[in-house]
Amino acid sequence: MPVALILTRIRLPHRRTVLKALHWGIIPFFIWFMFADPDALRRMGPGWFQLHSINGLIFVTLALIWTGTHLQKGLASRPGPKLPPLARRLHPILHKTLIWGLFLVALGGFGLGLTSAVLLHAGGVVPIAPPLNLPQAHAIVSWLHVYQFYALALIVLAHGAFHIWRHVRLRDNALRIMAPRALHRYL
Repeated sequence: MPVALILTRIRLPHRRTVLKALHWGIIPFFIWFMFADPDALRRMGPGWFQLHSINGLIFVTLALIWTGTHLQKGLASRPGPKLPPLARRLHPILHKTLIWGLFLVALGGFGLGLTSAVLLHAGGVVPIAPPLNLPQAHAIVSWLHVYQFYALALIVLAHGAFHIWRHVRLRDNALRIMAPRALHRYL
């Protein structure tokens, strides 16, 4: 069977299905980075820091895929019809801020590798950037990377609160749209 014919028969998942997988797939890694301290992990042993590095590689991969789908196709949803005017204006801003925030965190990780004194490998496999050995810049990028991540955490909390408010107050099934089907009966 020709390869072209095989490729035309492959059914790719619907865009919303891919976004649900990205959405729920990135959450455990986000939680990991909220609480994982690299210095403490180094003291716990090389295996823990290696896990941290692998988690970083997966997190960045998911963040870049999400940013790429946004650049290619834009936001997947529009504000719901039940949203009041202010919430309609905030909906795309909140979602775009979240997507670009993920990208900027990934870019900050690249900056850490770029300003490092040694070649860093994400997951112990992928070289992050050529090390330029810029200690002062590395300290600044490290500080920015930490605080941009916590700023992103605030945006994530606002995002969750927004959708819980929509679901509870407006009863527009906002949570059902992104929740796995198994959870629909509880929503």
